Amino acid sequence: MVPPSVEEHTRHVRLPADRRTPAAARAVVRTVLAEAHLDELLNEALLLTTELTTNAVVHAGTELDIEVVAGPTGLTVTVTDFEATPVESLTAGPRNDNIDISDVSERGRGLLLVDHFASRWGTTHMPTGKGVWFRLDRKEPVHPAAPADGPAPTAGALTALLQIMPEPHAEDALGDFASHLLVRVAELVGAAGGAVRLDRGDGAGAQLLARYGRPSGPGADLLRVPLAVNRPYAGELELDVAPSGYASPLAALAAERLALHLENDRLRRADLRRQTWLTFLAEASELLAQSLDVNLTLALIPQLVVPRLGQWCAVHTTDEWGRLQLAAATHADESALPELHAMFLQTGPDSAIARLREASRSGSQVPLSAPAEGFAVPLVARGQRLGTLAVGRHLRHRHDADEIAILEDVARRAALAVDNARIHDERRRVAHTLQQSLLPPVLPVVRGIGFAAEYVPTGDAAEVGGDFYDVVPLPDGRWLVVVGDVSGKGVQAAAVTGLVRDVIRVLVRDGKPLPEALGRLNDTLVERGGGRYCTLALAAVERGDDGRLDVSLHLAGHDRPVLVRGDGRASFVGTGGTALGLLDSIATPVAAVPLAPGDALVFYTDGVTERRRGRELFGPERLRDTAAPLAGYSADVVAARLKTAAIGFSTEAPRDDIAILVLRNDPDPT
Repeated sequence: MVPPSVEEHTRHVRLPADRRTPAAARAVVRTVLAEAHLDELLNEALLLTTELTTNAVVHAGTELDIEVVAGPTGLTVTVTDFEATPVESLTAGPRNDNIDISDVSERGRGLLLVDHFASRWGTTHMPTGKGVWFRLDRKEPVHPAAPADGPAPTAGALTALLQIMPEPHAEDALGDFASHLLVRVAELVGAAGGAVRLDRGDGAGAQLLARYGRPSGPGADLLRVPLAVNRPYAGELELDVAPSGYASPLAALAAERLALHLENDRLRRADLRRQTWLTFLAEASELLAQSLDVNLTLALIPQLVVPRLGQWCAVHTTDEWGRLQLAAATHADESALPELHAMFLQTGPDSAIARLREASRSGSQVPLSAPAEGFAVPLVARGQRLGTLAVGRHLRHRHDADEIAILEDVARRAALAVDNARIHDERRRVAHTLQQSLLPPVLPVVRGIGFAAEYVPTGDAAEVGGDFYDVVPLPDGRWLVVVGDVSGKGVQAAAVTGLVRDVIRVLVRDGKPLPEALGRLNDTLVERGGGRYCTLALAAVERGDDGRLDVSLHLAGHDRPVLVRGDGRASFVGTGGTALGLLDSIATPVAAVPLAPGDALVFYTDGVTERRRGRELFGPERLRDTAAPLAGYSADVVAARLKTAAIGFSTEAPRDDIAILVLRNDPDPT
């Protein structure tokens, strides 16, 4: 059996690409060294293992294979990653024996310590990855000679330097880490003081991240090492010490370690910032989507942008001739708003309005020059150019790439919101025009007969309802009152409503009796109604004896009207019939309703009786009870009061159209 002192000890483990991997690798190396009784190599082995594993975790980002082999002559450690890209050109060779560590710094700070402390080291290349190994010989213990300008730091001191890590749960983890690292490196090189300055690119300039010792005075011999961080970060490590054999490379090594964690901080802050931007975009989209009013949407856009994305913001829209007009503007400083408005009134090839025209014409981002520095992006939705969004730069810094991307996204969402509002506004105008075409512009004025009507469309002003009313003169001198309700809403319902209204007018003007007119109308709806039906109330009114009005009432599935007597009594009159458009044949019984002077007949649609307040309906009985106290009032007053009562019954917008028509026997004032 081989004696323990000459036995070879081997460990092979696979570790994840994690910040805890260097510590796990050190534990493996420590165990193998203890088994092989190579305690004199412990500090150097742990130092170089930390260096190789840290580099592999940072630059490769893959799992790592750690192989540790210890024997009677020394220790070999190989760190292999699985990144298939070629490794940088490195030359394997014996340990550097020069007393000045700075002589090897040109080979890369990442392998400076390996090159200096290892007996030998090198690289291996495989199709699946690459590896770096080092050898520490027992026969030739590594004790670097001291340079002429001071004692060399021990491997233990360097190991302690490299093992400094930010405390993850500290309140100021990065600042504490920078202070700790600065103190250690300053003590190693004998610096009287030092500082770490960092500019995060947020407009605040370079800020003091850490300080050690006394501030350096004018004329001090300072060692400055820039921090290798990506934009917008920039910074430097400063030591109050003259550059020397160990000071420069160790300061560079400390700067590299600090830069690594600063880069992590930059990435973390960038990720948080992107998450904040995503939240902002989601909230902005929700706010813009809630408005279907063009002017309100345009006024909302600058409020979303200022001051988060710029010092000022102006929205211009394009009119039908392609000219830009200022629609909304805001400024973080309200006193500067008149100056902002005046700037967009100036003309000329270099004026702000000329730059906006260029942005609108080209469909791309255009910078704005002083005095209102910033940039303009076009507002484009569904291929249509709607205008421009101009944003002024922040007071302390210019817009970065992320902010510009967010602003372009805001411009796209704003343009879509404006276009949606315009489409909705156009639909609303079309619906209003179509609805008005289905109602008589005015009711006729007839001596002794009072006509009054009230109409309230549904809460969605872009929808056309199916409720309608009309008053038509008959050839025999009578007047025909028509109140109807076509099922459904929208353009199809409006088309059927227009069909019903026109067919009734044609038939009754041709002198057709009302039962025959209703039958023909039913046939028409069955054939051409598209499955929609219609309830209808027809009342033929003529002057009778003794000032009475004789009313012949026909109900085709419609609610019975309310008869309000002059003495305050109210009741429902008429006999229900068959709705039109459902069956091939219908029944429409006729009811004679005499109206004495002062009596009124109230017609209505189901939008009145089905007005809802929670689970409670307005209902026909409530309508009757509300109409009874209105006896003696004119038809206009009765219709207006009933409409007010129905609308005031609930705080919600009407879910269905409300139509009320009042026929009243007005007494002769003479």
